[in-house]
Amino acid sequence: MTLREFFDMLANNPGIIIFLFLAIPLTALLAWVLSQGEGYKSPWKYLYSALVYLTTIPGIFAITLSIYVFLFEKRSIFDTDIYTQILPVLSMGITLYLIQRNVRFDQIPGFHRLGGLILIITALLCFMWVIDRTHIFVISFIPFYYVIIGFVVMLLAIIYGWSRMYSEGK
Repeated sequence: MTLREFFDMLANNPGIIIFLFLAIPLTALLAWVLSQGEGYKSPWKYLYSALVYLTTIPGIFAITLSIYVFLFEKRSIFDTDIYTQILPVLSMGITLYLIQRNVRFDQIPGFHRLGGLILIITALLCFMWVIDRTHIFVISFIPFYYVIIGFVVMLLAIIYGWSRMYSEGK
């Protein structure tokens, strides 16, 4: 099964994905109501951590997929799939909003790693976009040290993101 076939299956059977991306914010809302003022304590912070990862990983993937589709495949915005490209991002936004109303993100275990993941994905997308847009003919007119400097800057961003993702955090 390819990724396209998987997305087609989800588009043809949207019940599962709608349930998932409605259940996560509703669970965050319920946890917010039940744990008023105690979101930083042990049982709640682990529930919030699970909710953050359940919603941000698909949300980040949906954003990355949308950027890839618009930059590299040059697909129209009117071809955007509501279930796989918009719903995960909306669910992520609503869930993170509800969670931050009750607990600070630095109190949620593992939340600091998501920033490193986003930085790595952004640096890799920028690197892939530069490679896609730069042709051999164009590179011959650019001084080679500019290419090396750009590559080193993107590599340092990836390394920094990787170290943030696997550091202990605050």
